[in-house]
Amino acid sequence: MKLPRRQFLHLALGAIVLPALSRAALAQTYPTRPVRIIVGFPAGTATDIDARLIAQSLSERLGQNFIVDNRPGAASNIGTEDVVRATADGYTLLAVTSINTVNSTLYDNLNFDLMRDIAPVAGTLRSPNVMAVNPSVPAATVPEFIAYAKANPGKLNMASVGNGSSSHVAGELFKAMASVDLVHVPYRGNYFPDLLGGQVQVAFSPIPAAIGYIRAGTLRALAVTSATRSDALPNIPTVGEFVPGYEASLWVGIGAPKNTPAEIIDKLNLEINAVLADPKIRAQFANLAAEPMIMTPADFGKLIAEETEKWAKVVKTGGIKVD
Repeated sequence: MKLPRRQFLHLALGAIVLPALSRAALAQTYPTRPVRIIVGFPAGTATDIDARLIAQSLSERLGQNFIVDNRPGAASNIGTEDVVRATADGYTLLAVTSINTVNSTLYDNLNFDLMRDIAPVAGTLRSPNVMAVNPSVPAATVPEFIAYAKANPGKLNMASVGNGSSSHVAGELFKAMASVDLVHVPYRGNYFPDLLGGQVQVAFSPIPAAIGYIRAGTLRALAVTSATRSDALPNIPTVGEFVPGYEASLWVGIGAPKNTPAEIIDKLNLEINAVLADPKIRAQFANLAAEPMIMTPADFGKLIAEETEKWAKVVKTGGIKVD
């Protein structure tokens, strides 16, 4: 039986409109059950603390529990793959970090592609590292350090918490841009005893881990690695003031499996940005030497793409290999 043209068009239009209406209704009622935020690092790390602050606030705002689920392993790749394989319904989210963008090149056997398989939802925080040296190093500024390193190639040891870590790649970027030869010494744990003892001379450390030693005078802060100065160390310049274009911050955001409905992503982005504007959250971030990173999903996706390209060059130039 042939349908009259007008009736056919009416039914076709309905087939288009109904899914759109159902998606809009889904976004309005979302969430109707608990939401998991997968964190690829252990409890107590900066990423975990950030995720818990965001989760608690979202729980209060949206009336459903947002639960942090720690899935550490392989520098967050295990947790990321769990989210990639999850149902794209907004009930499994990922704490995306700058390390994910490093991993995209560092690991050549990943079962996923970060930019293809994870939809950007929102940024949350950005936090610089601090370039700290043992006081025995005869340099009070970045230019003095560069001059000393160039006069003593291969004689200065640079500590990190492992190959491909934020402290490592920040140092490798500095080595490349300042044209200095530093010997990378990766640690599987705490490198501060050796940095304080002078066995290693420099580290690009997260500020919260180093700030107590800096204030005590047992380490000397030369610069922070962000594009602008940090409120935690307001008198310390940025590396970029002496090495133009240098920037290497740890950042965290929220992602979701690809094909998650855009309406849910937009709702989450709106709510997360409202959380980040809360003075109480901003104060808690300040205690972590971090600042809120309010972004649209498109802006966050652009950051992920730019950082992936940037760290790919560092990984290849530095010949960085997985531990």
